[in-house]
Amino acid sequence: VQLPMSQGGGAGKAAYIDTEGTFRPERIKAIAARYNLDPEAVLDNVLVGRAFTVDSQMELLHAVGAKMVEDPYKLLIVDSIMALFRTDFTGRGELAERQQKLGQMMALLKKISEEFNVAVVVTNQVMSDPGGGMTFVVDPKKPVGGHVMAHASTQRIYMRKGKAEQRVAKVVDSPCLRKCYTLVSEWRLEFCGLLLIEPQVDGWSGCHELCAAGCPALSGTVP
Repeated sequence: VQLPMSQGGGAGKAAYIDTEGTFRPERIKAIAARYNLDPEAVLDNVLVGRAFTVDSQMELLHAVGAKMVEDPYKLLIVDSIMALFRTDFTGRGELAERQQKLGQMMALLKKISEEFNVAVVVTNQVMSDPGGGMTFVVDPKKPVGGHVMAHASTQRIYMRKGKAEQRVAKVVDSPCLRKCYTLVSEWRLEFCGLLLIEPQVDGWSGCHELCAAGCPALSGTVP
């Protein structure tokens, strides 16, 4: 996202909300080296916030919105959106409150995306579907968050592990893309869109470009 727009980038900074403690500067440095960029300069343009509760996660989003008034941000990542909701709200008795707060957070993300012209990428968790085995589903998992999460996401992409180092991405829902599978060797977020870089596999056909006009909010689930 820090590349110039002539190279498919957004010419802006990135913000990363980490809820699981999985952010690694080493990965940013490796990506920077691939594009012949100064790793330290790239890291300086990545704003990272660590959230430990749902309330702190919401506060960080408000703080990021304030930073976007001052600096040109083009990407906001929340990894993952549901991790803290699952620990702060337990049992069916708190389900209604959890979904209400989730809806408020997703509405805030959409507002940030539209107001500052920022691409929002939200990762999600999956859970086992008890009824999946009864319907002979090959992969009986479903994303956490229910209908609130599903309706608030513009593009939904489900990722799973394939053979060896392969990853398989499935377009679950999109207002402009057909549902399909593709083998993925690399994700590349271009300005106002997402591009899947596929390995050369004989006999495999799938989607190549998953980017539409505008800056959609993207939601991916990784088992």
